[in-house]
Amino acid sequence: MAVIMKSVEEQLSQYKSVHFNKNNIKTHFIGIPLIILALTLLLSLNTFNVLFLNMTLILSPAIVLFSGVLVYYFVLQWRLALGMLGYIVTNLYIASLMTAIPNSYLLAITIFVVGWVMQFIGHYFEKAKPAFVDDLSQFLIGPFFLMAEIYFYLGLEKKLLKDITPLAIARRRKLEAIKR
Repeated sequence: MAVIMKSVEEQLSQYKSVHFNKNNIKTHFIGIPLIILALTLLLSLNTFNVLFLNMTLILSPAIVLFSGVLVYYFVLQWRLALGMLGYIVTNLYIASLMTAIPNSYLLAITIFVVGWVMQFIGHYFEKAKPAFVDDLSQFLIGPFFLMAEIYFYLGLEKKLLKDITPLAIARRRKLEAIKR
């Protein structure tokens, strides 16, 4: 059985279809990084050793998870994935430093809750449900979408923006027609 993966245009247009409101996007630039940091911190609290080529590597569930997510991002679109690589490595480093804070799991839970509050405030502005409600894969696309937004703001990936915008508008119109 073959697994057919959605293209980067399909994934980003689906996400963008419920992220047109500027206030929603602004709250996502706060909420999503907070949620990712919280998850990274929680998954960095435990480490394990792996012997690799006569070296002992110290890994965490966060490193393993985000390595897999990065592979997915590179399959979707390598240029955006390079930006995500920088973000994820930085996030892993910050989380590793935060593990030294006493009761850092409580800090992670607090950051996680604040991040989700920001997300739901954003969707109040958008007047549309979050993308993950209809497709759980959109959890992984949220950070990728924000990276795409940064690239678009910098004038990069113009063709990708041109490709996803009409698809997102059409999808949003369909969603709004269903609501009526």
